[in-house]
Amino acid sequence: MSSGRLAHLFAPWRFAYVSKASEVPGTCIFCAAISGGRETLTVAVGERVFALLNRYPYTAGHVMVAPKAHTGDLTALDRETLAELMELGQKLVRALDRVYHPHGYNLGFNLGEAAGAGIADHLHLHIVPRFRGDTNFMTTNAAVRVVPEDLEVTWEKLTRALEGNDAGR
Repeated sequence: MSSGRLAHLFAPWRFAYVSKASEVPGTCIFCAAISGGRETLTVAVGERVFALLNRYPYTAGHVMVAPKAHTGDLTALDRETLAELMELGQKLVRALDRVYHPHGYNLGFNLGEAAGAGIADHLHLHIVPRFRGDTNFMTTNAAVRVVPEDLEVTWEKLTRALEGNDAGR
C-alpha cells in the first residue's frame, strides 16, 4: 500500500470480541474455550483435548485442536493426549471433507513465539482446509484475506458434521 492512503477494512463483528478482551485478564483463550461451546467457537471436547474454530481464519473451516492441559511444550504431552489430539484431528478432517470438500489441507503446530505462535503458552494444531481457487486479488494487492463465511455458520456446519447430522454434505 504505497499510495499513502489509509486503508479501511470494515469488520463490525470484531467489536464484540475486542471489547471483551480486558474482561478476562491473564486468561488463556484456549483454557477459557475448553467448555465454551458456541460463544468461544468450541466445536468438540474430548477427555484430554478439544477443538475450536480460529477466530481469525485463513479459510472457512480453519479449526485448531489443543490439549486441555495448559502447555506450550509438545514434549510434555503424554502418549494418550497425543493420540487423542491426532484422533480428533482425523475426525475434524473427515467432517471438513463432508462439509467443504477442500482440495487439500495445511496442518501444523507453531511452537514458540519465534515460530509464529500467537499463543505460545498453549500449543495447538492448526487444520486449514485449502482450495485451489482461494488465491485472489485481495491477498495479492491488499494483503487481506477474504473469508467467505460467517464464523457462526461455520460453527453450525462443523458441529453438525461432527455429530453426524450433516445429511451427507
